Amino acid sequence: MKTVDISLNSIDKVKKFVSEISKFDCDFDLVSGRYVIDAKSIMGIFSLDLSRSITLNIHSSGEQLDEIMSVVGKYVAE
Repeated sequence: MKTVDISLNSIDKVKKFVSEISKFDCDFDLVSGRYVIDAKSIMGIFSLDLSRSITLNIHSSGEQLDEIMSVVGKYVAE
């Protein structure tokens, strides 16, 4: 499992993020405080406080992880 902090501070970013990670077979969780939701769920993401960075847990390893990180890299919080 790999963990990164991401920022999804606009509706367009959320839609693009879900579209891009839905192409992968592995599971993704978003953690904000005590809430954990499926990162492939647009409705779930909108239930979180998007004004702050969110922790993304990527449940994958090996070759696919490099490809996932190249997609997720655009959303990494500064």
